[in-house]
Amino acid sequence: MAKRKLKNPNQLGLKLGLNDERIPKLFGLLLLFVAVYLFIAFTSHLFAWKIDQDRVLHFKWKLLSNQGPSVDNWLGRLGAFLSNFYFYYLFGLSSFGVVYFLWKLGMNRLRRQSIKPMGNLFVKVMLAVIGSSVLLDFVFGGFTEFPIGGGVGKYLVSHLSGVLGGFGVLMLLVALFGLYLIFEARIDFNGTPRQIGNDIVDHFSERVRFRGKPKPPRFEAKTATTDTASDDQPLAPASAARKSPLSLAPGDGSDFEVDGPRTLSEKGIEQVPGEQTQLPLESVGDLTLISQDPLAVGKDNLTIVDGDTGIDTSLAVTEENKNHTEPYDPTLDLPNYAPPHVGLLLDRESGKAEVDRSELEANKDQIIETLLNYKIEITKIRATIGPTVTLYEIVPAPGVRISKIKNLEDDIALSLAALGIRIIAPIPGRGTIGIEVPNKNPQMVSMRETIESDKFRNAKMDLPLALGKTIKNEVLVADLAKMPHLLVAGATGQGKSVGINSIIMSLLYKKHPSQVKLVMIDPKKVELFPYAKLESHFLAFLPGQTEPITTETTKVIHILNSLCIEMDQRYDLLKKASARNIKEYNEKFVARRLNPEKGHKFLPFIVLIIDEFADLIMTAGKEVEMPIARLAQLSRAVGIHLVIATQRPSVNIITGVIKANFPARIAYKVTAKVDSRTILDSGGADQLIGRGDMLLSNGGDVVRLQGAFVDTPEVEEVINFIGNQRGYVEPYLLPEYNTDEEMAGSGSLSYADLDDMFEDAARLIISQQHGSTSMIQRRLKLGYNRAGRIVDQMEQLGLVGPAQGSKPREVLVYDEQELTRFIDDLRNKG
Repeated sequence: MAKRKLKNPNQLGLKLGLNDERIPKLFGLLLLFVAVYLFIAFTSHLFAWKIDQDRVLHFKWKLLSNQGPSVDNWLGRLGAFLSNFYFYYLFGLSSFGVVYFLWKLGMNRLRRQSIKPMGNLFVKVMLAVIGSSVLLDFVFGGFTEFPIGGGVGKYLVSHLSGVLGGFGVLMLLVALFGLYLIFEARIDFNGTPRQIGNDIVDHFSERVRFRGKPKPPRFEAKTATTDTASDDQPLAPASAARKSPLSLAPGDGSDFEVDGPRTLSEKGIEQVPGEQTQLPLESVGDLTLISQDPLAVGKDNLTIVDGDTGIDTSLAVTEENKNHTEPYDPTLDLPNYAPPHVGLLLDRESGKAEVDRSELEANKDQIIETLLNYKIEITKIRATIGPTVTLYEIVPAPGVRISKIKNLEDDIALSLAALGIRIIAPIPGRGTIGIEVPNKNPQMVSMRETIESDKFRNAKMDLPLALGKTIKNEVLVADLAKMPHLLVAGATGQGKSVGINSIIMSLLYKKHPSQVKLVMIDPKKVELFPYAKLESHFLAFLPGQTEPITTETTKVIHILNSLCIEMDQRYDLLKKASARNIKEYNEKFVARRLNPEKGHKFLPFIVLIIDEFADLIMTAGKEVEMPIARLAQLSRAVGIHLVIATQRPSVNIITGVIKANFPARIAYKVTAKVDSRTILDSGGADQLIGRGDMLLSNGGDVVRLQGAFVDTPEVEEVINFIGNQRGYVEPYLLPEYNTDEEMAGSGSLSYADLDDMFEDAARLIISQQHGSTSMIQRRLKLGYNRAGRIVDQMEQLGLVGPAQGSKPREVLVYDEQELTRFIDDLRNKG
């Protein structure tokens, strides 16, 4: 006897009730009932506790029988029994905390939110209930007969008083309150006692103010519209200057110099001069050693403003917006989204760059001696200590040609016995010649250190990237939106994949899912696959795509062409809105000056990340090159930016058209000078020392960096933290793209070529006047590919219009009778 199969595998789950969405709602409603019942019972017990307590203790379980005595509790004998149990045996007056937890859990289940935060809430509530029961019994237990702290509080107080004494219990309670202020209220205890007291009062007043309301996500309120706007921001107060890590004897004449305020360059690189320690050295002429130390980062320097929209909302109050109470906030689609915290990243305290005095003296003497061997005199030399290299700046004597020093690169490397000597002749804007010498004990730059830096937290950029530390030990933050595209290249094993991860981590830490979407292409199939968990938050991909990370070459072609369609559609929206770029468009949309009924919507930034571009060119060639070239030339204004990584971007991999649109390039260590010139159009990458050492070229300026290191377990921790939160119901889908083969023969369809479910699908589309592939898939229980073919057939026959991105197609037939006549004519034609 043949077994009958279910039409839908989920039917079995529905019969058993496992997948029924009503189950958690019913459970939540039951918890709310229990919470309200206990609240009324507890409140009633406060007024009738003496009578009810005697009767409950005397009759015990017999109280619940039909022959039990009468009680004064508003909810009868069961209410009296439960109230006495919680007040007398458990927590006393603190039992209301249990009611609060049951209420929150019930609302959580009723709204079908994530259950994970409830575990953290349970721990906090129980600790608060137990702690408050001990406090109440200790303070008021001797003045009242009412079990104010319950059995738990009475037992703990008596036990602790015997062990610690009364004063010891008081000290323990104060210590527990201090731990709460540190871990929950995050009071840093910096400042005067009055300031600390104000911080504590502000914390509790804020908790009362936001009670019952979801706390707004902590993001930046707006992004500076111009570079000068960032310049006008006051510099956060730095902590006291710290000594450099040099081994110096007391009284050596050290003095500290702090440069001027930070600036934001036109190329989107924010640089803040660090503190300099100027130390005189006994050498030829006036020789100076400068040690670099980063600015200290403290909580006082951090300014976080609620409600980041990623754009300037200064245009929110306009005449067109006078009927609205507030501007549009795209982050309210996920109001409970919490950005990842820095605790997910490891704190690699490798110390400052440990370059002692003897190493500096030896290198200085070797440089001077080598130059004197070739009759090159200098008047001044000074050193700037970085995380991996030390920059020695020399001022040559009058009449010395720079080319003579530049040609001595190999000789200086030989005398110093160091790998990776690099000469910068001259240093732009300094009037000196730089010699970069690797440190014997290089310092690792952790991703957590860059994320915690003041410059990254306060960066007023559209797409800030924390790339690493400069040779001056300063965190460098670049804006991808102003680059506007980034080319990453270097030999295998020199840090490209870690650099890509640091770029992605910067965006995840700084931006809300409504503000940026990531399109990831990974031909190697193993580098970017952990980010698949973010498909409901930060990822964008094609409709019907089974894996959110694109790995197959054929699908790569589709997704690149789909991005071109998205780009064209965004330009159409900008044209209708009379906006020149995405920032102006989103400003108008936030200010409610654009009508969503006319197709307008908030446009997030889209970042396309390709991990190995050379493999795509080798397998697909022109099919990949053409859409990449279009995106590189045109996509900047509509907020689509490219990050392309490859080993060696030769002319057959990165063509001239593409390379011309990638002024921002990152070069890791390469093996030959020709590779360095291919990447940067200049030398230097062949002199790097590897392991994250890189050069950033942004419009001609070359900056040496030590890239931020983030390990795979750290990346997975951040991904899991975001992925476990509630995401969008539907992911961000790119427009559908049909190849020429799929559209071939569009006018030659016959009735025999139609799908068996074509008529049912057509009647459904016309009755609903909603041309959507997903609706056909859902209502008729078809696969996505089959539903897509049916919609394509409808488009070829003129029943629906062309695809419009994520919007439904336009239905061109309005009457089922007209559809019947159309199908009959098609059937008669054979």
